[in-house]
Amino acid sequence: MEMLSNREVLREIEAGGLGDWRKLAQPLAARYRVGDRVTGAVFVAAVAKAAGDAGREPEIRWGRGGVDVALCTVDGTTGARGVTAADVELARTVSGLAEEHGLTAVPGEVAQVELALDTADRPALAPFWSALLTGEPGHSVDDTVFDPTDRVPSMWFQPTDPHDTPRQRWHLDVWLAPEVADARIAAAVAAGGTVVDTSNAPSYTVLADPDGNKVCVCTALERG
Repeated sequence: MEMLSNREVLREIEAGGLGDWRKLAQPLAARYRVGDRVTGAVFVAAVAKAAGDAGREPEIRWGRGGVDVALCTVDGTTGARGVTAADVELARTVSGLAEEHGLTAVPGEVAQVELALDTADRPALAPFWSALLTGEPGHSVDDTVFDPTDRVPSMWFQPTDPHDTPRQRWHLDVWLAPEVADARIAAAVAAGGTVVDTSNAPSYTVLADPDGNKVCVCTALERG
């Protein structure tokens, strides 16, 4: 099944019917407030049934913040992950179910953390990190290690020139809904951080903590 480009997914969101959803690194994601456990259980069951009827396998997490639903397709041949037209259609169905059950969408609260490691030799490093994080060395797809069961965050290898340590090679990519990114950056700065680089904003903005450790605040805007 053909993966949609990032721009195509954003156009689907802008076209209407997907106001509950935001595009993160790989999936479409939504969060719904749940007033009580029974309502939450009924909603989760309804989403699971709709997904089963559509032949999809969403990631559904029910926790203190409510119910989180993430939709993406895994290519059975390459292992690549992305959003397809079928995921978009299921997202619309899930939004309808949420409305039927009286749930409130809070799209500004969706988030995804991705581990990022600078390296000039991804092929040499990827099997090690795949084996460590997932138990098998072969779960590296292109430039990212994905755990097939989503137990741990994905790990992305950022290309860089060869260099000696010490130079920061690890950082977190924090994916957020575009409308909350500026507020999150402002909060981090108010808490002692600094803005290092805005040249690629709103795609990503580089921040640093008081010790100079860097982190990227990422959104789906202005990406391919």
